[in-house]
Amino acid sequence: MNNPLPFPAGPNAATIPLILASGSEARAEMFRAAGLDVQLHPANVDEESFRNALRADRVTTSAAAEALAELKAMKVSGRYETGIVIAADQMLDCGGVWFEKPVDRDHAVGSLRALSGKKHQLVSSVVLFRNGARIWHHTGIAEITMRNLSNDYIDRYLDHIGDEVFQTVGCYKIEGMGMHLFSEVKGDHFTILGMPLLPLLDILREQGVVA
Repeated sequence: MNNPLPFPAGPNAATIPLILASGSEARAEMFRAAGLDVQLHPANVDEESFRNALRADRVTTSAAAEALAELKAMKVSGRYETGIVIAADQMLDCGGVWFEKPVDRDHAVGSLRALSGKKHQLVSSVVLFRNGARIWHHTGIAEITMRNLSNDYIDRYLDHIGDEVFQTVGCYKIEGMGMHLFSEVKGDHFTILGMPLLPLLDILREQGVVA
């Protein structure tokens, strides 16, 4: 009897490597937690300029997230003859305004004040490239309502989270103490974390990478 492949490996797992077009260890850890081995390869694209161009063209938030994810995947896929390149992008939309990762504490304070007491959307898009061509994409949307936060509460939260605030577009990590900022959350957990993992696993099953 042949030894079975290790769970959750599919029949093509050994011949189709997974490349994550990112330098984010947090995103890589999501894959590792699901039993998937991914190679990190940062795309090194000018996201800010590209996002500003999309904003000027008045594209929807979903279309912008997809376009940014595709740009990253395309940039990295040209360097790999085999394998599946995975790229993702997350955007935060509050009343038609796109929020970005804060550059300093004052920026973070301003973002949290602007989100306080309001609903916003987290839009997460993931794109797959193989052999230099796009083979699949998915965009998930979560709706989150933030409590009314006092200035003192915001300061205390930022003191607690420290430099991690600069890693996230909403200035919070909902999987940690950030959960205290919200009164209601609607949407997929992995979409909120920036990687719609469940539909992604489905397509990887179709590709024979996972079982």
